[in-house]
Amino acid sequence: MSRLMRDTHTIVWRMISETREQGRRVSHLGCLVSWPLCIQLLYSKIEDVEAFDSFIFYKQIDIDFDLKSLTIEYQNLRMKNVRTAAAVAAICLSVNAEGDSSTNVTEIERPTFKPSTIKAHFLEQFTDDWSKRWSPSEATKETSSGGETFSYVGKWEVEEPTVLAAIQGDKGLVVKSEAAHHAISVPFSKPLDNTGKTLVLQYEVKLQKGLECGGAYLKLLKESPTGIQAQEFSDKTEYSIMFGPDRCGMTNKVHLIFRHKNPKTGEYEEKHFKNPPSIENTQTTALYTLIVRPDQTFAIKINDKEVSKGSLLEDFEPAVNPPAEIDDPEDKKPADWVDESKIVDTKATKPDDWDEEAPREILDEEAEKPAGWLDDEPSSVPDPDAQKPEEWDDEEDGEWVPPSIPNPKCESAPGCGTWVRPMKSNPAYKGKWTAPMIDNPAYKGVWAPRKIPNPNFFEDKIPSNFERMAGIGFELWTMQAGILFDNIYVGHSEADAEAFSKETYHVKAEIEKKLEDQTKPEEEKPKASLEDIPPFTQSPVQFVRSHGKAFVDLALVDFMSACKEMPITAAVIGGFLASVIGALLLVLTGSSTPKTKKVKKSSKKTDAPTSDDKGAEKIADAPIAGGETKASGSDLKKRK
Repeated sequence: MSRLMRDTHTIVWRMISETREQGRRVSHLGCLVSWPLCIQLLYSKIEDVEAFDSFIFYKQIDIDFDLKSLTIEYQNLRMKNVRTAAAVAAICLSVNAEGDSSTNVTEIERPTFKPSTIKAHFLEQFTDDWSKRWSPSEATKETSSGGETFSYVGKWEVEEPTVLAAIQGDKGLVVKSEAAHHAISVPFSKPLDNTGKTLVLQYEVKLQKGLECGGAYLKLLKESPTGIQAQEFSDKTEYSIMFGPDRCGMTNKVHLIFRHKNPKTGEYEEKHFKNPPSIENTQTTALYTLIVRPDQTFAIKINDKEVSKGSLLEDFEPAVNPPAEIDDPEDKKPADWVDESKIVDTKATKPDDWDEEAPREILDEEAEKPAGWLDDEPSSVPDPDAQKPEEWDDEEDGEWVPPSIPNPKCESAPGCGTWVRPMKSNPAYKGKWTAPMIDNPAYKGVWAPRKIPNPNFFEDKIPSNFERMAGIGFELWTMQAGILFDNIYVGHSEADAEAFSKETYHVKAEIEKKLEDQTKPEEEKPKASLEDIPPFTQSPVQFVRSHGKAFVDLALVDFMSACKEMPITAAVIGGFLASVIGALLLVLTGSSTPKTKKVKKSSKKTDAPTSDDKGAEKIADAPIAGGETKASGSDLKKRK
């Protein structure tokens, strides 16, 4: 409900004169404003009303209270006047209409985290002992002044998600710093040898603040004689595979890069997947899976759905294996080599009947003026309805000329004014003559250097036998913090990786979806349509009901637009409400007159506040809560 409607409730009910009234009459007023409240109040047993002013009540009340708690509180309070009761009803309606989260949001059950029992070469769920395994990088770089500074200043924490937390106690590794370099790594208990095996790399990424510019990929670090050197881990640390999402500017892809060693030169070269898929840029958890099989095929999955596949030998660039032959760098194109395949026919002559002066178009001599053509009628005429503006001054502005409009007589005729013969294409038109092209008898073809055996040629038919890997590292630059990593699996079993995802990711994704649906903003209500409402003569009840509902639906979105688009309906509803409120004012003020006089008479006995009056002040200052306290005695007894 809009603020305007809530304020209207308060203003209307403050117009009602102060009076003491039975609780049942108060409930009737509540019925006018809120039917859910009406049902509760009709069966209440409130004897008198005694409380604080409705305006104070309205200002102090917490709008986030749900309908049930407000109704209970209403039954517990002794209210001073009808205005307070009406304010309760108005606020209850506001809360009920706005769909308070405590009444409309179903509590979603969140399971408690339990470590997985699945075995793998490496499996990480960031349990409490995570810091014994992972080491943030302390690598340094030289400054312009010759000193040293840390290369990676980004902070890491292991904590539960702050957005759509699905499993209680489930923690992940979180990037904590914005616009910073981050690096952290963990060694395997023993090196990973993938010779002749399937490699499965799987992990979860949760972009709690989205990803506008940054990476969320990981690296499988290559084994080295000195180990992965976690304290010095940096972008210079050698890796075997880099896999995961990256997004910035025009870049939006899931990287898949592996480093391959040339067996002849010993040099390493990065091989990039040619057609990487786009990342999953949502605040819900995304599961990224890479599978490399010993038949040299691979597959990329996102959220357990295959999005890309291919061959290590065919779908990477540069290719794993170099060509067997290469161009001879010493071979040069001969000076007399003819590259032109066509030449001008120098023997050709222009035909005698070729007229270069013939126009492209000529008059259509066969065309005839359409019947009914109005030769004497102009295509436009002065506007007979136009009037010279009052402020027009002929001396300063010149003679006023009325604007022209299309001649109405021409609308029904094929045309007006002088008829002009149309043009048509000239069949004799040929344009400027040029000699034709003929095959060049001296043409030798496209020149290319001769091929020679590639001195660096090798053939690796099993690039999936990656060099041994010794650990995992995240080495990232990101503008957004809040990136969370969890449930990392590195091993050789596709079945185990899938089972691991079912007990982690899939449980999490289902709950996150429910949480996300609850937090989505309510869609704006559609504009009311009157096209399907039957006419009044056909169905009076349906006509009135449909117009009323359409007006209310539109008013809840835009009150002023509702009044402009449905002025008659607005006037009828306004008149009806005014009549009802007027009748209530008359009934309430008339029935309470004798009691008001009695109160004035008794007030002369003392000006000092009584204990009951002080109690009422305390109630006015107290926040609303579902208490059982009742004021002793009725209002009549206090004022004797």
